[in-house]
Amino acid sequence: MRGLFRYALRRLGFYLLAAWGAITLNFFLPRMMPGDPVSTLFGRFEGRMNPAALDRLQELLGYGEGNIFSQYVEYLQSLFHGELGTSIAYFPEPVSEVIQSGMAWTLLLAGTAVLISFLIGSLLGALAAWNRGGKLDNWAPAIFALIGAFPYFWLAMLASYLFAFQLEWFPIRHAYGANVEPGWTWAFVDSVVSHLFLPALTMVLASLAGWMLMMRSTMIQVLGQESISYARARGISERRVFLHYAVRNAILPSLTSFGMALGFVVSGALLTEIIFSYPGEGYLLIQAVQAQDYPLLQGLFLAITLSVLAANYLVDLLTAVFDPRTRS
Repeated sequence: MRGLFRYALRRLGFYLLAAWGAITLNFFLPRMMPGDPVSTLFGRFEGRMNPAALDRLQELLGYGEGNIFSQYVEYLQSLFHGELGTSIAYFPEPVSEVIQSGMAWTLLLAGTAVLISFLIGSLLGALAAWNRGGKLDNWAPAIFALIGAFPYFWLAMLASYLFAFQLEWFPIRHAYGANVEPGWTWAFVDSVVSHLFLPALTMVLASLAGWMLMMRSTMIQVLGQESISYARARGISERRVFLHYAVRNAILPSLTSFGMALGFVVSGALLTEIIFSYPGEGYLLIQAVQAQDYPLLQGLFLAITLSVLAANYLVDLLTAVFDPRTRS
């Protein structure tokens, strides 16, 4: 237990250093570009904006008085208090509130899709390797690989055309119906699930083959190890050999990939959210680019980066729990 605690502290120090690097890059990168966001925005509204408002706009975007290092200190202080600036596209909403508004929907959509795809794909891959040469092993990898070869946004457009436009089984726009009041009611939950089904389904189908093939390949290697033969020779039941000896060791590489996928959940399924007009982080990112909303772009970049780091840190801890050898 002490070794796990020391390992967790070492990895935490590494990820904190990486987070500081991401925050620093997030501050300096826009300032290293030619010009500045203030001049760009002022040029867009030339003739409609009072020049006296330029100083106030510079303060809102973090380009106030002082040299770049004093601005950097002020930027760190603002982050410490949870202030990311003011959004241009959603003016005068703070960037933190804009990001929070889309975070819940992105976590619901992409998080649910990634989790379901990981669990089903890993289970199918493990069963295919365990019954190697069977029907599941012969047909499932080829079928899911064929489906996964199509871009997920193409699957999204096909699903929306077939099930929303033609059959009218599911709604196509937004996260819930316009005539439904948000709240913990059955009508609201039913509306959210019906709006969630199609975009989540396309993401699951597009990524299922990757999880299945990864788990199948690793599982075949694990089944060839002497530990599996030794466990069977001791008379241990096949179910326990499958779960505790084979799957537990084969799942470790998939856990690392799952951590990366879980971290990138915050960035949202960009094109899927656009196709279904789903109000997540990916949809916000496109709107920020189109509106040249630099504070919102910085905030989204920082949220995505920190989420990836946090997810990878949790995966490192899980890997250390499953495989004590990684602690050294």
